[in-house]
Amino acid sequence: MTRRLIRRFTEDDGPSAERRRLRSEARSRLEALTEKEREVLIALSGGLSNTGIAEALHATEATAKTHISRILSKLSLTNRVQAAILAHHAGLVD
Repeated sequence: MTRRLIRRFTEDDGPSAERRRLRSEARSRLEALTEKEREVLIALSGGLSNTGIAEALHATEATAKTHISRILSKLSLTNRVQAAILAHHAGLVD
């Protein structure tokens, strides 16, 4: 069992290869976003509310909501959690 576990973590097709693949795919998808939308995505991924995002970006809450809606639409996502996961896969947040 130990040998299989070590092999899995050291082979090219192991978790690190999967992480690289996910990162590449996620970054490719995020190319559709504007710079401001990326900023909003990072803030959203940090757990900020619409109000928090608006404050962090010196915008109105309506503007933050608009950016979030556009992000979800451009990335074909249905909710903020999916957006945060994609940002994480892309390496935008830890």
